[in-house]
This record gives sequence, structure tokens and C-alpha cells, in this order.
Amino acid sequence: MLKQKNISVAIYARVSTREKQEVENQLRQLREYCQRCGHTIFNEYIDKESGAKGRSERQAFSQMFKDASKRKFDLILFWSLDRFTREGLQKTIFYLQQLDGYGVNFHSYTEEYLQSDNELVRNILLAVLSSLASIERKRISERTKAGLATVKARGKTLGRPTKQHLMNEIASLKEKGLNKSQIAKKLKTSRDTVIKYWPQQVN
Repeated sequence: MLKQKNISVAIYARVSTREKQEVENQLRQLREYCQRCGHTIFNEYIDKESGAKGRSERQAFSQMFKDASKRKFDLILFWSLDRFTREGLQKTIFYLQQLDGYGVNFHSYTEEYLQSDNELVRNILLAVLSSLASIERKRISERTKAGLATVKARGKTLGRPTKQHLMNEIASLKEKGLNKSQIAKKLKTSRDTVIKYWPQQVN
């Protein structure tokens, strides 16, 4: 529990559109927490959106960060980290580091280790989360490379086809008796493109 008294707190609560009734459960306990600690509630920011949505898609979340940048409060109190955001580890650490840059602390009601009022704890927490985010980025990169390698191994062309590749494909399909419209449909390109690379007769 926070030892500092009489600080200004922004309460953030979020529920999805399918669980609107649960927001009052969050708010009641967050308000009681502030009362026990002697904190002043500056404002309550409430979103009824998926936590996977970005800042621009969550109106209250976006406004809370605007107010945080102006130091209108000292601390953001939320029920749990997944109520704060579900955009992935990289976005989460970005938001927490941004709050740290504003000089605004954060505290998770149900996850006591997720609090930044203690400088040592905050530095360790942000360092650990940054490390985990780095690992996540590396894993995503590795999965992407593995996926591209698999596609390439199956003989599929990655990216836009080269001019020569397109010309060869059109010539091959023309020899099979397909007309320009049929070739365009098969190659998922325009008929004008097929006409542009249509094999020229050699005299």
C-alpha cells in the first residue's frame, strides 16, 4: 500500500461492451483504496471498450494521458494491468515509460508489485518489462522470418512479382490457351497489365 498521503489520483477503469456491470465493482474498490490511503481523487476515467484497442480508440484513456502530460494528478490507479491495456508488452512498457517521463506514478490495485511510487522498484520494474518487450520483439521477428522461409520453400513468390517473372507467367498461360481476361483473373492483376506484357510475335 502506498505510504504517501494526500496525493492526487486518477482512477482508470475499463470494461468491454459485454461486461458493463463490472465497472462499478472496480470503481467501488478503487475509491475505497483511495479513501483508506487518504488520497484525493482528481478524476475517474472510464472506458467501455476492448483493451486491445489503441489509445486513439479509447477516449477516456487518451484524455487521461493528455491530463497526465500536464501533471494534473500524481498517480494513476487501475484495477489490473490488463484493464489498463491489452495491446501487448511493447505498448504497455511504452505507456508506463511515458507516465514515468511525465512524473506520474502508476499503481495496480490487484498486482501490488506493479507500482512506481518507490524509485528503486520503479526502475527495476521498467527494466524488467523493457527486457521482456525486447524478447517479445525478437520472437515476433523470428516467427516472421520462419513464416517467410516456409512460404519461399513452397515455391511461392514473396512480394510483388518481377517484370520478367510476370512476362514468363503470361507467356506460359497463353501457350495453354488462356485469353487475356482469363490470365488477368488467374494472376490477380489487371487486363491492361497482361496486355502490356503480352508476348510479342517474332517474325
